[in-house]
Amino acid sequence: MEIPYWMSRTQLMLGDEDLKKLINSNVLVVGLGGVGGICAEMIARTGVGRMTIIDGDVIEASNRNRQIITLASVDGQKKTEVMRQRLLDINPEIQLQVIGEFFGEKEFIGLFHDNQYDFVVDCIDTLTPKVSLIHYCYNHKIKFISSMGAGGRLDPSKVQVADISKTNPYINEPITVVYKLYFSYNIGISNWRELDKPKYNDFWSQNIDIKQLVGEEGMFKGEKYRYVVLRKTVLYPQKSGKLVIEPLSLDIDVQLPTNRRDMFGRVVVANDNKRVSAGAKTISVKALPEAGKPADFSGAVGKFDFKVTPSKTNLKSGESLDLLVSVTGSGNMKLFNLPKPVVPNSLEMYDPVHDEKVNTSLSGMSGKISDKYTIIPQFKGNYPIKPMQFSYFDLGSGKYKTITSPEIMINVLDGPSANDKVANVTPEVQKNIISGSEQFKYIKLKSDFVSMKEDDFLGSKTFYSLLFLPFLMLPLIVLFKKKKEALDSDVFGNRIKMNNRLAKKYLSEAKKQINNKEPFYVALEKAMHNFLKAKLHIETSDMSKSNIQQLLASRNVNAQTIIDFITLTENCELARYAQSSSTAIQQDFDKAVEIISDLEKQIS
Repeated sequence: MEIPYWMSRTQLMLGDEDLKKLINSNVLVVGLGGVGGICAEMIARTGVGRMTIIDGDVIEASNRNRQIITLASVDGQKKTEVMRQRLLDINPEIQLQVIGEFFGEKEFIGLFHDNQYDFVVDCIDTLTPKVSLIHYCYNHKIKFISSMGAGGRLDPSKVQVADISKTNPYINEPITVVYKLYFSYNIGISNWRELDKPKYNDFWSQNIDIKQLVGEEGMFKGEKYRYVVLRKTVLYPQKSGKLVIEPLSLDIDVQLPTNRRDMFGRVVVANDNKRVSAGAKTISVKALPEAGKPADFSGAVGKFDFKVTPSKTNLKSGESLDLLVSVTGSGNMKLFNLPKPVVPNSLEMYDPVHDEKVNTSLSGMSGKISDKYTIIPQFKGNYPIKPMQFSYFDLGSGKYKTITSPEIMINVLDGPSANDKVANVTPEVQKNIISGSEQFKYIKLKSDFVSMKEDDFLGSKTFYSLLFLPFLMLPLIVLFKKKKEALDSDVFGNRIKMNNRLAKKYLSEAKKQINNKEPFYVALEKAMHNFLKAKLHIETSDMSKSNIQQLLASRNVNAQTIIDFITLTENCELARYAQSSSTAIQQDFDKAVEIISDLEKQIS
């Protein structure tokens, strides 16, 4: 084998035999950050024959202080592609396999199944895939070296992400912003407050109600986290160009495990406060095309249907009709105007009543908007309502579409007749001509006279009614009070019975969920609280730690039982998110049964 000249210095150091062995070696490098980038380059410079590089990240300006491949000219490019070009410039003969994605346990198994590596270099900066890779190499006796740095170890309580559905929309095309808070499995989130609310300048916005925060599992930068969706917002950009979505900043209360344990061997948690922000996001908004834009286009963007519907077309004298102009579909329903009908002057048309039945979901607005016009004819005859047009921009096809309604003929069957000049008057004429026979029909010809003399209030029926009313009400007030006291007594008793039933219900539910950690501890905590509410006759607002201790002590409850109760209820919240074995869960359930039994015997 002929050794390339550029490897002559390595040849002097290793010798021919070891250098040939190096040239025939296959090395895997996972992670191209501060450590991995340098490792991959130096391995290539030694003359290794084959190499696989793996990283799913892109280059950011913040990497420039420590990562060898990070330059201003390659910001935003995939790390693997930049490293590919760099390694081939160093060693054109190297056989490179490039994988530009994040790996987990399943992906590593498939990779090793298809390839045989002489050495593995672990430069992963997130915990879960790092452990998976080390575990596989160790079990299959593959030589590896691992960088134990923590460059990518994010504070698990500070990960907030704003997911944007589309970054290059049209004007008035809906986009969705979903704010998620990621946190590790071993911490708890008890409360959060908004510090800076986004104003969404240059956007029409509407928040989607989130009735309850639900913890879910998800991946963030290749590592498993729990997360909750904090806010969902639908945005409609109102102008083109670069628009900035302002960040959402939060102040959150977290419970973090410490290295200390209590007298029962349980991990002691510490309360902390963290501030997080999703960061500002920039989107590029496209202007609607000018080509093919209808003259009557009023800004509707989406997918719509347009209808003009009269309540009736045949009328008698004095009757009116309703003309409904409506648009149904999905799009920017509240951000455009409906066309206005044009009617002959012999039809008197009143201002419309606007109605909106619009729902807003993550996909945007949908529903129906309408204008209802009341029209009253003035004369007998046939009167056409001209066809109406509604134009919109169809996002699906990227083109403008126009819907035209049919002409509507209104037939007035009777009533006063008008001459041809009046019947055919143009819409521009604003005054209606009224026939002489109809001109004074609303003037009353008879009058109803009413006496102007006022009756004296003193001595009237109303006077005596008001005078004796308080005396008549006294027996009713007394009766009502007694009835209310009886009802209150019943409510109190019913509340105690209900709390007892709830305690038994939740304790039974906890037993059923003993193999499901989170629902088990939720049910167990509710069982303990409802039992105490039934026995001490207190409300949830009174269930502070100090108050519970005082009340139990006043009922001659053993001090150790009080401590056990407080400790177990505090542990329920933490245990939902902390790691717990099935043995520990069973012990907590047995402990709860024991405590409830002791309290049942001791509370007097």
